[in-house]
Amino acid sequence: GDYTCTFTYSAQGGTNEQWQMNLEVNADNQLFSCFIWRPQGKSYLFFTQFKAEVKGAKIEHAMAYSQAAVGAQSDIPLKQEEFEVTETTVSHREGKFRFELSKLTIVAKAPHQEL
Repeated sequence: GDYTCTFTYSAQGGTNEQWQMNLEVNADNQLFSCFIWRPQGKSYLFFTQFKAEVKGAKIEHAMAYSQAAVGAQSDIPLKQEEFEVTETTVSHREGKFRFELSKLTIVAKAPHQEL
């Protein structure tokens, strides 16, 4: 539709890790969700930077995790100072980010249109 979600990153290491991205739009086309994660849980990549950007909507809520839930394990969120959220991006915070990322969730809302 009218929404896009782009994920760019720089990382070292890796052993053919499988990652997944899902995009969802609610029934009235007002809420847009973008999920980027490693289904196996924790990533062993050494991320030096990351940025997820949405177009066509403004971010209402976003969260970054060092570990994604798998089995009995829970999502482990990054500390708030490790990443920053603007109206359209979620990205690492230089000097604060600890190089671990396994999941990003973004919920964005379409701009309100007057009738």
